[in-house]
Amino acid sequence: MGWDFAKELHRWGPQSGDTPVSPATARAYCAHVARSHYENFTVVSLLLPRRLVRHFHAVYAYCRWSDDLADETAGGQVALDLIAWWRGELLSCYHGTPRHPVTIALRDTIRRFAIPAQPFLDLLVAFEQDQRVKRYDTYDQLLGYCRNSANPVGRLVLYLFECFDPDRAALSDEVCTGLQLANFWQDVARDLAIGRVYLPGEDRIRFVYPDADLDAQRFTPAFADLMRFQVDRARGFFDRGSRLLPLLPPAARVDVDLFLRGGRAILGAIERVGYDVWKQRPEVSKWAKVKLLLGAMSDWVRV
Repeated sequence: MGWDFAKELHRWGPQSGDTPVSPATARAYCAHVARSHYENFTVVSLLLPRRLVRHFHAVYAYCRWSDDLADETAGGQVALDLIAWWRGELLSCYHGTPRHPVTIALRDTIRRFAIPAQPFLDLLVAFEQDQRVKRYDTYDQLLGYCRNSANPVGRLVLYLFECFDPDRAALSDEVCTGLQLANFWQDVARDLAIGRVYLPGEDRIRFVYPDADLDAQRFTPAFADLMRFQVDRARGFFDRGSRLLPLLPPAARVDVDLFLRGGRAILGAIERVGYDVWKQRPEVSKWAKVKLLLGAMSDWVRV
């Protein structure tokens, strides 16, 4: 079965009532959410220790619902109200009785790994920000967004692998911010189509790429220079974050290395199209993804 969020929201949203859900049904629902969505997550799941798969499914399902409440609804105040409802569902994992299948499954994961609420709450702050902020004036503001939109995911992974500490968290933040930036630079055109601009205004001014050119999606030497600068900047996050790999448990290294390689591959794809992300979306081919996986496995599986 595919994923129709409107139907899921009708079935499990704030107006759905209190249909009892067993823990087994909740876990099966989270697995369905994960498998219905994201081919890369399926690959990651195959590399995980079996004991962790259901917990990763629960965390992924929470993130997926959070994202869809923001992007697959009417947006604006409607989305903000739904995110507020979802925040209450999350807090019920800590201070009440969860009723949604995702939060029922997530409560078990939270208790098993002693995960604090903050990473989950930070993600919701980012999704609320998406409803209020469409363009970023400064790079620091963009990094502030990444701290909520991307970095919590890496921290949750550290908790699931039972290796969270401040030093690993700081390196994980480098990886996750790099991935977020790489995705932004890959999707400049897609984001503009829905009214979002993540290229900081101060950088567009610095490289003399005016709003009129941005809105018209003009590829100019100035835009190429701007994108080259952003790609190099994102690559620096991966270079710094790669120091996390030897600090991880062996079972986590292939997955995290795969994300690092994938982020670098996106940046390479942007370079190969000459930074003209207006003309075409830079893609990493399926064969290239296979090679990334094989490379990560060859480096870490026997370590």
